[in-house]
Amino acid sequence: MGISWQQVLVVAVVALLLFGSNRLPTLMRDMGRSLNEFKRGMKDSTKTDNDDE
Repeated sequence: MGISWQQVLVVAVVALLLFGSNRLPTLMRDMGRSLNEFKRGMKDSTKTDNDDE
């Protein structure tokens, strides 16, 4: 169930067409920050759940 390089290329081209070359780096940066915040929140949630036991 991996993603092939052709699928990644199609997604990249569609994203470029939808968002434009100027806005795409900002969008990717924001998505990375959001993912990091989500991971941090999940880690804190797990830590809090373990502390309650």
